[in-house]
Amino acid sequence: MAFSVLKSLHLIFMVSWFAGLFYMVRLFIYSVEAKQEKEPKKSILYTQYLLMQKRLWWIITTPSMLITVICGSLMISQNPVYYMKAPWMHIKLSFIFCLIVYHFVCQRIYFNLHKGKKTWTSMQLRIWNEVATLLLVSIVFVVVLKDSFSWIKGVVGFIAVAIVLFAGIKLYKKYRS
Repeated sequence: MAFSVLKSLHLIFMVSWFAGLFYMVRLFIYSVEAKQEKEPKKSILYTQYLLMQKRLWWIITTPSMLITVICGSLMISQNPVYYMKAPWMHIKLSFIFCLIVYHFVCQRIYFNLHKGKKTWTSMQLRIWNEVATLLLVSIVFVVVLKDSFSWIKGVVGFIAVAIVLFAGIKLYKKYRS
């Protein structure tokens, strides 16, 4: 398969994977908050959110992850000497590993919600949702900047983005209170 086709598919399904992860955690938040509602609203919302989670997870998010990883692996296999020697690729693959771990932690939350087990609070899930944002920002910057990447600027930028995100969460919590 032509490299440009693989790259296009890789990017398309990466976007779908992230969209699925972002929306999935929002559905987790809505599910947890629905449990605090009174009947019949509680049952109606909770049941609907579980159905939405099931469809999103198994039809979009997980298949998108698999296609992203397969296309990325095939791209690397077309020029393994270059990619496996490139420091930026090692960093990207480290972030991808973290993203896959994030994916499977989300899957555990999904399974627990469907079993009716106690799960994270809505505030913990809001914070968890920002982890995916940090991973997205990190992966994109590493790939786009490649060899022109300044480690000091990269670390400072990562910390700055994290601070802004978590400050936003704190402000939102105060606003809701």
